[in-house]
Amino acid sequence: MRRREFIKAIVGSGAIWPFASQAQQSALPVIGYLSTGTRESDADPYLIAFRQGLAETGYTEGQNLAIEYRWAEYKNERLPAMAAELVSRQVAVIATIGGTPPALVAKAATSTIPIVFYSGVDPVEFGLVASLNRPGGNLTGIAALQGDLIAKRLELLHEAAPKASVIALLVNPTNRYTEIETKIFYESARSLGLQLHVVPASTVSDIDLAFGKFTELGAGALVISADLFLYSQRKQIVALAAKHALPTIYAWRENVIAGGMMSYGPSLFEANRLIGVYTGKILKGAKPADLPVEQQTKVEFVINLKTAKTLGVIFSLPLVGRADEAIE
Repeated sequence: MRRREFIKAIVGSGAIWPFASQAQQSALPVIGYLSTGTRESDADPYLIAFRQGLAETGYTEGQNLAIEYRWAEYKNERLPAMAAELVSRQVAVIATIGGTPPALVAKAATSTIPIVFYSGVDPVEFGLVASLNRPGGNLTGIAALQGDLIAKRLELLHEAAPKASVIALLVNPTNRYTEIETKIFYESARSLGLQLHVVPASTVSDIDLAFGKFTELGAGALVISADLFLYSQRKQIVALAAKHALPTIYAWRENVIAGGMMSYGPSLFEANRLIGVYTGKILKGAKPADLPVEQQTKVEFVINLKTAKTLGVIFSLPLVGRADEAIE
C-alpha cells in the first residue's frame, strides 16, 4: 500500500507541476522594449547592456521577468502602433531604445505606464520631462546631451586632418536631432574657418550616393551624425570612408572598433545599462517622477592608429595622449 501511495503521490504532484509552472510564468512582471532598430542591430551593445542593468537590480528575463519586444526596423512611422500594442498589453514599464523618437511616441501613447528613455537632446526642451531633477509625470531616463559634444568632434577632426578645409557632415534627415546638430556644426565650422556641407541619408542606398556627393563637393574629411540608423550601418560607412580615403570622426566607440578612424562621445553600452537599471528600480516600486534624469557626463575619445596610417593621417603626440583608447 505504501508503494501505491508513493506512486499516486508522485503522479498527483506531477499533474500539478505544469499548472504551477504556468501560473508562475503568467505572474511574471512584463515590460515593453520599444526600439527604433532591429533585433540584429540591438543585439550588441543595446540588449546585452540593458539585460545587465536589469540583472543589477535583480531581474532576469525568463526567470522573474518577461519582455515584450517591438522593433521598428528604422521606420519611425511604425512606432505609434507598436507603442499602442504595448499599452494594450498593460506592460509594467516601457523602455525606449534608440533616442528621442520612441520616447516621444511612448509618451503620446500613455500618461500612466512608466517610461524609461535615452535621449541625446535636452529632454526638458523636447517636452519629455518637466526638469532633470524632478521629472514629474511618467517618464525618466538618461540624457547624453550630444549637442554639447558636436563642436568638440569637429575640433578633433580638424586637429587630426588640418589640411582639410572642406568638411562633410552625413546626417539622417528623419531624425529630429539633425536640425540641432546641423546648426551647431555650421557655427563651429565658421569659427574654425572651415567650409561645411551637409549631406542627407536615410536609407542604405542613400549612403552610397552620399559618398559620391562628398567627392563632388571636394570634401577632405567627414563627420558622421550621432544617429542610430547611421550607427547601424557602421560597417558600410567605415568601408566607404576607407575607399574614398576620408578621415572620419564618429559619435561612438563601436564605429572605431569596426575600423573607423576616431570617435568622441558617450558610451552606448553604459547608456543602455542605465536604462535597464532604471527599469528595474521602477519594477521595485520607484516612481519615474521621483527618479532624476541621469546625465551621462563621461565621454570616450577613441582613435584607430591602423586606420589613420592607412588614410595617411599622423596623429600628433598630444592628440594620442588625450585618447582614452588607442587601437593599433
